[in-house]
Amino acid sequence: MQIVRELSYEEREVTLASGRKSNFYFDGKQTTLHAKGGLLVGKAFYAEVKQFDGRIDGVGGLTLGADPIATATSIAAALAGENIHAFIIRKEPKGHGTGQWLEGRKNLPKGSRVVIVEDVTTTGGSSMKAVERAREEGLEVAGIVTLVDREEGARDNIEKEGIILRSVFTRSQVVG
Repeated sequence: MQIVRELSYEEREVTLASGRKSNFYFDGKQTTLHAKGGLLVGKAFYAEVKQFDGRIDGVGGLTLGADPIATATSIAAALAGENIHAFIIRKEPKGHGTGQWLEGRKNLPKGSRVVIVEDVTTTGGSSMKAVERAREEGLEVAGIVTLVDREEGARDNIEKEGIILRSVFTRSQVVG
């Protein structure tokens, strides 16, 4: 939490992915790309992923925020003797070659159970885009894990769709 507080939290006006304005910002990548932060994020997300019922075959989400989280979580799982593969969902299909939306596809056959990972959730819109794309690719989504829930509607919006949202931290925990 200290790394999130020191590196990722800023008080300044920003425009969020949802288009809304805010007077504070969580730049999760500052934590997930930090050497110790990335290690701790991988361990924390792996602990959250293990809370879902049944087997989990993969973790991933929309590029770019999910990329280091998925990799760190996959490595943490491997260190614990479990295979949970990372995957990346592109924001648009690859412009050449196979034109695929999902990277890491060969590790996750259709029907694989996955968890969507995210650095920060506000309304849950980006997470739900990842859920939709994963489902279109034939994956079964067990739930979503976010590093920081800004506590601005994501939980309600996601859970009303019947999807579980777990958070490593909430804004209240980080900021106080």
